[in-house]
Order: sequence, then structure tokens, then C-alpha cells
Amino acid sequence: MYPIDDAYIHLAMAKNFAFYEVWGVTRHEFSSTSSSPLFTLLLSFLIKIFGNNDQIPLGVNLIFGAGTVYILNLYFGSLFSKVTPVVLSVLFTLFISVLHLQVLSGMEHVLHVFLFALNIYCLTRLENKRTLLGFYLSLVLMGLVRFESMFYFAVLAFAFMVLKKWERAVFILLAGFIPIAVFCYINYQHDGYLFPNSVVVKGTKLPFDSHLPHQLKQIFLDNFLLNISFYKIGFFPILIGLVLLFRDFKNEKFQRTVQDNFLLIVMSLVMICHSMFADLKGLFRYEAYLLVGFFMAIIPEVKGFIEDFGSYFKKEKGLSVFILMNVLLLFYKSFSAHQMLSEGGKNIYEQQIQSAKFLHAYYNEAEVVANDIGAVTYFTDIHLLDTAGLGSTETIPFNENKRKPDPAFEYFLTRYTADRKYDIAVIYDAWLKPYIPKNWKKAAVLKIKNPVTVARDEVSIYSVNNAALPELKENIRKFKWNRNVQVTVVD
Repeated sequence: MYPIDDAYIHLAMAKNFAFYEVWGVTRHEFSSTSSSPLFTLLLSFLIKIFGNNDQIPLGVNLIFGAGTVYILNLYFGSLFSKVTPVVLSVLFTLFISVLHLQVLSGMEHVLHVFLFALNIYCLTRLENKRTLLGFYLSLVLMGLVRFESMFYFAVLAFAFMVLKKWERAVFILLAGFIPIAVFCYINYQHDGYLFPNSVVVKGTKLPFDSHLPHQLKQIFLDNFLLNISFYKIGFFPILIGLVLLFRDFKNEKFQRTVQDNFLLIVMSLVMICHSMFADLKGLFRYEAYLLVGFFMAIIPEVKGFIEDFGSYFKKEKGLSVFILMNVLLLFYKSFSAHQMLSEGGKNIYEQQIQSAKFLHAYYNEAEVVANDIGAVTYFTDIHLLDTAGLGSTETIPFNENKRKPDPAFEYFLTRYTADRKYDIAVIYDAWLKPYIPKNWKKAAVLKIKNPVTVARDEVSIYSVNNAALPELKENIRKFKWNRNVQVTVVD
């Protein structure tokens, strides 16, 4: 089992596109659920060739994980003359970004890290035609793997503009944004939104209306300055960059300082943009590319720390402390990743997979309401209404821009599910409370122990069609649930 349900969203969409030519989390309708179109297309291509196998994402990640190790080895191998500093630099970069967890998660982040590492490697060697081609090709692909790459495109182009390299800046913007613009056009034709549903629902936007002050507070305070995840991930790398930048700025002209610290400046600005407008949480996956890029920028500037720690520490005590804080964070993240790996797959099997098996057994083609939709769509052929908005455009207006449930959403769910004769709902109560439709009748609660990679320890099953409530309860009693799932039928 993958330790995160989102991996099964990619698999569900890849399966439906490969077999039914439907870009959707179910085969019944278009839904732009995947936040990584290129990764999903790659899985779909492989499913078309090798068949529907849920281990395909693991194989893909192993290949691109090995590719990332190879790129980092080339990069750091050209920096150090001895083997030990190269090995230490590669291992530190891999473990600070928790790449082993990303590989086993079955998600697109390993491909994103590979393309990012390749891009930076090529960026430092633009005088060579082959690496110049690799630089632009990785830009073309990167945006369709993760849309946060747009921060990198914009900041990178801006940095080249500061150096008055206008042609390169324009080519970067074209290479990065044209593929995204093409996808947005196609997506808009189908559902009226430019970006995938997950980006629309989870992303931060600036509404130029009465909500603007609140939104600015959320961007600059909640997401950035008061976000504890930023201090776990980006604070100390940025501090290291500021120290190095300040030293050069005292002795050199502005443009020369930018040129000498180009990658550090770019990564610092990208980290800030990502913190304000995207996420820094969830299996450490969203920041993996940032940390790989950051330490590809930092390690060449602090070579002495790795080559001769004792001498470097005597000369650079302040900088050494900041570096050691990142080492401590590496151990913290490795410990947390171990918990996710030891419990995550178990969580997903006991909660999402069990729910999917139950639906497959009794409601395989039924009308189902859900709010954690990966496994329940991959292992069944249900007709879905996703209350979180990732798999259903109908609910996006009630979830857009991180909106919380309210009476309007409850009214919509009540009418919509009744009019279209939905059968059951499999949801986290906490995601909708206190606005769960009153005409839904709870049939049972499924509870697991030690929740680590799932949102809640309890999933509730509701009968939307009240006439079928006795049958639903009987089906729940008959189904052979995993022994670790505590099933409580509501009388």
C-alpha cells in the first residue's frame, strides 16, 4: 500500500484515460483531479502497455529516484576532488528532502525533484549545447509535473533580467509557461477552470474586493511569517543565503553580487513565494524540490564545512550553527518519515482500501458521496460526488480558496444528492461538521488506530437514500472488515 491516498487518484485517472479515454477520477465524466498532468499521462501510457498494476508508480519513482542520485553525483563530483565529500553531499541532499519517502509514496514529486536537479545542473553549465538543451527541456516538462514550478520560472527569469540577460529571461518564460498555458486552455474548455481542481481548491488567490485584507493577512502572516512549517523547512537555508549574500554585497557591486550568488538568490525567493502561495506540509512532499535546489546552491558555498569541519567551525561559527540546524532538521524529518512509512500503508489499507472494497462488493456502480477519493475511485466504478471539490466541479465553489463548510454548502448537498438519487456517503464527519445534510442517516462508523497519514481516525458511512438504510446496515454487518478496523453500526 502507498502511504498516501493521493497516489490512487493518479492511478484512477491513469486507468480511466488508458482504458476509456476519459480524463477523470471516474470513467463517467471529465474531472481535472490530477495536480500533475504529465505524471498521470506517464502512468496512463504505462498502464496501456503493461496493464492495470498499482505498482507502476513505484517503478517509475525508483527510476527517477536513481536518476536524481546520478545527477547529484555528477553535480557534487565536479565540486570535490575526494569521494567522501561527494557521498556526504549527495546523502545529505537526498535525506533532507526525504526522497526515500517520496519514492515509496507513489506520487509525482520524485519526477519533479529529478527535473529540478537536472535543470540546476544544466543551469551551471549553459555554455555547453547539450546542457543548454537539457536546461530548456526540463523547464518545458517541469510545469506540467508540478504547477508550483511557475514560481521558479518567474523568479529565474527575473534574476536574469537583473543581470540584463533579456533573451534568456524571455526563453525561460516561454519554455516554462507555454506548456502550462496549453493545458489551461484545454482544461478550461472542459470544466471552466484554468487549473486542476486541486490547485483551484487549495491554492491561494488575491480577490480584489472586500476580502483582500483578510487574504493578504493569510498570505503574509498565516502562510509565511507565522507558519511553523516554514521555519522547519526554509528558514535556516535562507539565513545561510543571507549571510553569504551580505558578505559579498559589502565588497562588490550589486550586479556582481547577484551574479556570484545567483542560485542562492533564486532559491530564497522561490522558497518565499512557495510559502506564501502554496503548501509546506503533507509527507514533506511539497518542499522536496525546494530543498534539493537549495542545497545544490548552498553546498558549493560551504565546501569547507564538509571537507574539514573542525577548521571551518573555528572560522565560521555562526554559519556552522545554521548548517548544523539543518542537520538536526534532517534527523527530525527522517524520524517523522519513518513513522509515516511504518504506519502510512497500514492506515491506507485499513481505512481507504477497506472502504473501497466495501463499495466494490455492494455499491460498485452506485452514486456515492466521498471526500477522500483515491482508493474508492481506483478500485471501483462508482459515480462520485466529491465534497472536497477535487473530483467534482460542482462542489468547487464551496471549497475554492480554502473556504470552510457553511449553510449554503449544506443546502446544496441536501438538494443535489436528493435530486440525483445518491445512495450512500463515505466521509470524514469533521470535514463537514456541523453542516452534514440532515436527511443523511448515519449507518456506521469505521475507526482505526494510530492515524499518521490519514486525515482522521474515523470514517462515517451514511445512507443518503433513507429507504435503503436497513439494507446498508446489513451490508456493513456482512462485509468481512479487516480485524484492525473497529466497526460500529449505529442503531
